[in-house]
Amino acid sequence: MIISIASGKGGTGKTTVALSLASVLSKRDEGVTLLDCDVEAPNAHLFLPAKPKKIRDVMKLVPKVDPQKCDASGMCGKVCEFGAIILLGKKVLVFPELCHSCNACLRFCPSQALSESPHPIGTLEEIEQVDFRLVFGRLNVGVPSAVPLIQAVREHINMNGTTLIDGPPGASCSLLEALRDVDFALLVTEPTPFGLHDLKKAVSIVRTNPRPFGVVVNRMGIGDERVQQYCRSENIPILMEIPHSLSIAKAYSSAKILTDACPEYVEKFERLFDRIQLMVHEESEKIA
Repeated sequence: MIISIASGKGGTGKTTVALSLASVLSKRDEGVTLLDCDVEAPNAHLFLPAKPKKIRDVMKLVPKVDPQKCDASGMCGKVCEFGAIILLGKKVLVFPELCHSCNACLRFCPSQALSESPHPIGTLEEIEQVDFRLVFGRLNVGVPSAVPLIQAVREHINMNGTTLIDGPPGASCSLLEALRDVDFALLVTEPTPFGLHDLKKAVSIVRTNPRPFGVVVNRMGIGDERVQQYCRSENIPILMEIPHSLSIAKAYSSAKILTDACPEYVEKFERLFDRIQLMVHEESEKIA
């Protein structure tokens, strides 16, 4: 099973939920993998005692110019929608950070003066614990799109066990990639006006593809009931509520997984996963 934990904004407790689920499920299943796809600011590894090790550098392919073949037609710059390659005088300049690797410049170059060259966009790292495996990406500074690195992290989905994807916050192409082909989407929000606003955006993205999804409301007690009212009106199940608590805040600030620091939450996260399993099963029955 593949579960994506997402949120419409940062700071809602998405990583707290992902780590707690991973820790609880690892006691049931030896094949638990957590993928931290928040590659612009990965932090799940900070809660684990072992140090990460690098798997590999992640590259994207960008155009490389052969000046001997280039006829300075400027066609490459005309077809590039992203301004990643331009003709300046009679010299072609390439801006790798802007390139989306669409290959349009290569296909339309009349003199076939362009080839592909690898350009680093980030790294893949992992921590292999006794309980579960964590794989995450670190996006290099200045790289405009996180999608290729998220795709590289997703290559480590465990098809023979349970994979939890800690997705990027916000409503963007990165979130769409983190939600691609998952069995369930778990949206984490908070009961505030900002939380409700961004939850609605996340829901609109999740609903672009038919899949079961539910909501976890974190920091209950700091806001109002509008998130709950919205979920009821949209027939969205609230699967768990986590109170605004000093003990939880202390656990987070000490880089401790919630279910380790507060054992009373182990059973609650077990029930959360059981409800997710039931909803996935019911959805598969409908399709069948």
